[in-house]
Amino acid sequence: MWKTGILLLLWVFLASGELQQETEPRRLPPPGKLDFGYVPAGVYETLAHYEPGPIGILFHMVHVFLHVVQPNPFPQDLIVKLAKDKFGAIQTEYQKAIYYEIGFLVCAAVGLLFAVLVPIAGLFFCMCRCCDNCGGEMHQRQRKNADCRRGLLGTLLFATSLVITIGVLCAYAANQNLSSQVKNIRRLVNSNMRDLHTFANDTPMQIDYLISQYATAKNKVIYDLDNIGPLLGGRIHDQLDKEVHPALDRVLNMAGAMRETKEALENVNAGLEVLQVGTGKLNFNLSLVRTSVNRTLNDPGCHDEESDATSAQLCRNIRQSLFQLQISANFTRLPYVNAQLEKVNHVMKTDLSAIVQRGYSSLNNTPHTVIEQTRSVVESVQSLVDDIGKNISSYSKVFPVQSSLSNLTIFISHAHAKIEDYYPEIDRMDFYRWIGCIALCCMVVLVLAFNYLGLLCGTLGYDKHASPTTRGCISNTGGTMLVAGVGFSIIFSWVLMGVVTTIFLAGGNMEKLVCDPFHTKEVFKVVDTPYLVNPDWRNFIPGYMYNDSDLELTAESLYSTCKENKGIYSAMRLDKVFNISLFLNTTVFTKDVVSHLDSVKIDLRGIILLETEGKQNLLDFSEAGLSEINYADYLEEVNKGVTVIDLLTFARELEAQTDLMPRGGLQTALKGHVGTLRQIHSQQIIPMEQAMSALNQSIRFLERTASDLPNKVLAVLDAIEAAQFLISQNATHLINRETEKYTATIVGYFHQYIEWVKTSLAMDVAPCKPFSNMVDTAEIIACSFLVDSMNAFWMGMGCSTLFLLPSIILAVKLAKYYRRMDTEDVYDDSSVSGTWHFTL
Repeated sequence: MWKTGILLLLWVFLASGELQQETEPRRLPPPGKLDFGYVPAGVYETLAHYEPGPIGILFHMVHVFLHVVQPNPFPQDLIVKLAKDKFGAIQTEYQKAIYYEIGFLVCAAVGLLFAVLVPIAGLFFCMCRCCDNCGGEMHQRQRKNADCRRGLLGTLLFATSLVITIGVLCAYAANQNLSSQVKNIRRLVNSNMRDLHTFANDTPMQIDYLISQYATAKNKVIYDLDNIGPLLGGRIHDQLDKEVHPALDRVLNMAGAMRETKEALENVNAGLEVLQVGTGKLNFNLSLVRTSVNRTLNDPGCHDEESDATSAQLCRNIRQSLFQLQISANFTRLPYVNAQLEKVNHVMKTDLSAIVQRGYSSLNNTPHTVIEQTRSVVESVQSLVDDIGKNISSYSKVFPVQSSLSNLTIFISHAHAKIEDYYPEIDRMDFYRWIGCIALCCMVVLVLAFNYLGLLCGTLGYDKHASPTTRGCISNTGGTMLVAGVGFSIIFSWVLMGVVTTIFLAGGNMEKLVCDPFHTKEVFKVVDTPYLVNPDWRNFIPGYMYNDSDLELTAESLYSTCKENKGIYSAMRLDKVFNISLFLNTTVFTKDVVSHLDSVKIDLRGIILLETEGKQNLLDFSEAGLSEINYADYLEEVNKGVTVIDLLTFARELEAQTDLMPRGGLQTALKGHVGTLRQIHSQQIIPMEQAMSALNQSIRFLERTASDLPNKVLAVLDAIEAAQFLISQNATHLINRETEKYTATIVGYFHQYIEWVKTSLAMDVAPCKPFSNMVDTAEIIACSFLVDSMNAFWMGMGCSTLFLLPSIILAVKLAKYYRRMDTEDVYDDSSVSGTWHFTL
């Protein structure tokens, strides 16, 4: 069977052979987590656990008693030495063996003495009674405490009988328990066999599932290959964009500065024209106002002798302030910027923004460039991935798994049939055992029956007024039954004790040397002792199965791993036994994928960030003559006010002075001039101030732009040249790094599949719980069913047998008080000496 199983397991790992070899670790980043689902698994129905129920209390008492009898630890060293020397060391190690078995030997000696001495003592006792001794004389002496003694003896005999009854009931319960558990053997065996069939039937399905899940990794690989542009090209673009984008942004900003410079120059010319025209008109209007005010101030109301002194003073003040009504800024001396505007217009004929956008587009076209340049590599890798799947499927078909499984199933069915053939024999043997145990129990029950009937008849038929010679028939029958019980006790006790001693030695040693060590796993330490089975084998399991005894595969590890329901792969350490690389070398596959992807050559020299026309445009802009403008003169004039004094302020002061004058033609004329000044301010000053503000902003912008403009343009050109050099010359390292990451991602999907299959093989595929269940079932049958029941039987029967001794003594003594005597003592009250006389 094991050879068939090995062939099956070999196919398991050949079918997924690529899982045994790992490719060399690749670089980050880790690929996305693939979901391979769960391996379909059958349900094993065997519950290799036994709960004895109420009788477990009796089993526990037996275990405690055996621990008291045999408190010594498991003699692992002694057993190993005896096994290695094939029990030849027993001659030198007998003292250790005797020391270990001293408790059992003492108990056995006591049992043997009991079995030998009790019949001999019984023989002498019978002979003694035949000679009217040892209680055989049918004469009872009268004593004052006779009733008390009779009651005490009856109570003690009843208590002893109860103990014997409990013991025989325990023995009977253990006997019945063993018979009932024998019926469960078939259920456990059938359950284990069904689990083995489940193991054999589910394994191919699980292997097929492992193979089919290669499609999950394959589909993900193909998806990433189909999207190599966004994935690899996108990564390359993102890395280049960090360096290139700022340079293009600077060029784009310079294009914006060109447009703003043109607008500023146009605004300067327009503003100068507005201010120059406005200045002439304003100067003319202010002259008219001054002339009109002077003419008004020649009014007689300002200087006649009859005029008010205050008015004359106000007129003088007004006349003295008229000189302020004149323009302040002289824009006629400022030149136009036509030469610079003409050069900038020439520069603007070239659309630098469009050129920069073409640079952006060329950079953003990196994913498409990658797609075009890797098309052949992607197709070859896709073909290789398909071939890997075909190879996995073809390798899985090479091995005759179905025939191997069929052979395994046939073997299981054949073994099951053989076991079924033994059931009638087992039932027959159990029936004979049951009959024998019942016969032993009946021996004790017979004694108990005489004891209980004797006590019952003796107690009910006893008449305290009757003399020993006149006791009734019932009382006499009770005494006779007690004596009969004594006889049967002597006849059966040695048989019972012999059987108890034999079962005790067998069951006790089985419990201490097999069952207990199995629970503590010390028995595995003995089995796994190096060179125990074969002097040439360090570990006998791999030595026997694989001819490699150095492999760390022990009975304990195999049992523990299967107990955890892990796969047979990890339990039997098949990863160290079978060289799968001889059949399917996964490393070759992944190396082929890596070699193909490493052959990717991406050339980005076709990316042009800034064409020559754009560079020349920048140079022409730097030579537009913006630095030749005398910004100081412009700023000097625009920082001046339009007029020497604010017209609104002058108008308010003139109006305030006019209000102090007496009403009349002079006041009215001056108020008219105030209105004229306000009209000039609203219609001429405000537009000129706005034009001056715009001119100020434009001049300041031009001054900032012209400040070190050639160096700024050169810096932009240097930045774009550096970015272009990065793409054309130094992008190889970046491309290789991103290609390695992309390759690691692709290979990572294979790694995930490999690791998943390895984990599944170790944990989920062909879980070997049925094999540990078989061991546990054997332990349950041998220890829990057989040994525990057998030990409980000898304990109950032994307790009953031991208490037969006090039962014999008490029954003999108590029978004298129930049986009808032949003679009795007669007491004469008139006799001074108190002498008893015998009456026949």
